[in-house]
Order: sequence, then structure tokens, then C-alpha cells
Amino acid sequence: MAMAERIKVIQYGIGPIGMRMVDHLAERSIFEIVGAVDTDPAKIGKELGQLSGLAGSLGVKVSGNAAELMQRTQADVVVLTTNSSLERIKPQILEIVASGKNVVSSCEELVYPWLTQPGISAEIDEAARKNDVSVLATGVNPGFLMDFLPLALTGVCRRVNRVRVERIQNAEYRRLPFQKKIGAGLTLEEFEARRKEGILRHVGLTESIHMIAAGLGWRLDRVEEVLSPIVAERRLVTPDLTLEPGLAAGVRQVGRGVKNGEEVITLDFIAAVGQPDPREHIVIEGVPAIDMGIKGGVNGDVATCAILTNAIPVVRGAAPGLRTMADVRVVPSLP
Repeated sequence: MAMAERIKVIQYGIGPIGMRMVDHLAERSIFEIVGAVDTDPAKIGKELGQLSGLAGSLGVKVSGNAAELMQRTQADVVVLTTNSSLERIKPQILEIVASGKNVVSSCEELVYPWLTQPGISAEIDEAARKNDVSVLATGVNPGFLMDFLPLALTGVCRRVNRVRVERIQNAEYRRLPFQKKIGAGLTLEEFEARRKEGILRHVGLTESIHMIAAGLGWRLDRVEEVLSPIVAERRLVTPDLTLEPGLAAGVRQVGRGVKNGEEVITLDFIAAVGQPDPREHIVIEGVPAIDMGIKGGVNGDVATCAILTNAIPVVRGAAPGLRTMADVRVVPSLP
């Protein structure tokens, strides 16, 4: 791609994922990072390349004023990696699309929000269409492994009766914020308290179920989730945590989609420090039946940034409006 055709990108959110995104974007010549924004006073004014640990400067300073940056900076796409909550991220999305820029986001609740939050979905969709831009949320999960990939596999089936997906991760090598997010190191009493507050849940499981059901044309009676701790049976040591036996090592979350009184979609998510035999496993019960596994699983941090990066040209060329991974063209790896 010629220099004149480089895709201009703003990185919005310079947290752990945002930092990795800068590295992914900077290594590809088809992208030009033209802006960055974050609310952390310690990051505002810093040179983005140096802040992200790159060898050289990118000539971009982190802004603390998103509205001003969006108005003065020409860009094709904004990569938005700030929050998992659609309600909290909605004002940021509306501000971005009002400035005429497409959005690729890691917001889990935005992956397929049409049934969980229809009002906000319609508002974002209308604003994007009005400004002739598209909005897409994706990630390794939700956004690919437990929703788009199993849905794509059903394309060779004459009939589908049931979809079961299992994702098991050994969180020992994941970043500390992720380990904290799944409750690693908490007592079981602390785990239960945070479960009731909704802090520990894997965000996006319900949205993944809805994406699969919508793709198959299934009208579900209900969607339910059950969350429980994975308890450490031995002493576990990571670079950041030491877990004694009896403490929570992580989380198991099972989502179920029920149609006509029968469980037709089952998503089983396990993420725990020291979890043996990590893997991805998809079973389609139908004609023909499909049983697909990925031994060792997929590294979530690497894969999330990779699919966000690879989706940038896709969202730029997508039809205006709020899009999902089920209605845009295939997201291939970029050269």
C-alpha cells in the first residue's frame, strides 16, 4: 500500500491493551498513528512511542482532551480500548462518530448488543449511519472464539441441533489485571462478594450466545449464566501472585441459551492460574457433526490486539452503522 493510502488511526485508551495496540499498529506500514488519548494524568503529554516502550518516537503526544483531538485530527479509524461497559463507552463512541471517524472497539458488551441493550444499540447505529461511518467491536473472546468461529463452522451443516463451546485458559501467563479480573488470589468469601457485585464475570458471554442464535435464526426462550470459582488445590506462583491452597485461582462461567425448553447453546468459559490442558473446543451437533479443537488454546492478549488491528481496514470499508463480526467481511491477518 502506497504511503498516500496509509490508514490514519487514533488510539483511544492507553491501558494494557492500548499499549499493545500501539506496538501492533506501529509495526505495519499501512497504518499511520496520528493521535492518542487517555485520561491518566501520568500519560498525558507523553510521547506515545516512548510511553509504549517502542525503540523510536512516533511523533505523537498523548492528549487528555478527546473532544478536541477528534475535531482537530483527521483520521480514518479510532481504536477504542477503554471500557467493557457499553453504557460507559457510549458517550465516547457518539463523540467519535460525530467527528466522522469509524470505530473499532474492544468493548465486550458492544460485540452483539442488539438484544441486551437495544436502546443504546439503536442510538449508536443511527448516529453512525447519519455520519456515514461504521462501528465494530471485536476481540478474541467475545468477538471470535466463542461466537463468530462456531457460527462460521455451521456454514457447512445441513442442520444444526446444538452448539457447545469450551474455552479453557491457563491464566498463569496472562497480565496481572486479567488475573485480578478473574478473582485469582481472593478468598472464597471475597470471590462471592465480588461475584454478587458483578465485578468478576467474564463480560460478553451473553452477547456471544445472542450472536450465535441470531446467525442461526433461533429465537431463544432465555439466556442464563452461572459463575463459580476455580479453587487452588496446591500452591501456585506467578510473577505477580502467590496463591495458597483454598484461595480462588480463577473463574468458571457457563452460559446457556434455551429454545423451546431445550438447551441449544452452551458456552463454558474457564480461566484460572495453573489450569491444566488449556484449549478451545467447539462441538456442533447436527448434520454433519463437527468437533474442532485448538490444543494449548489461543493467547488472549496477543489475539485480541491482532484481531483489532486486522479489523481496521474491514471497518473502514463496512456499511455505515453498528456492525457485528457476523455481518462484516472476513477479517484476515494483515501482511
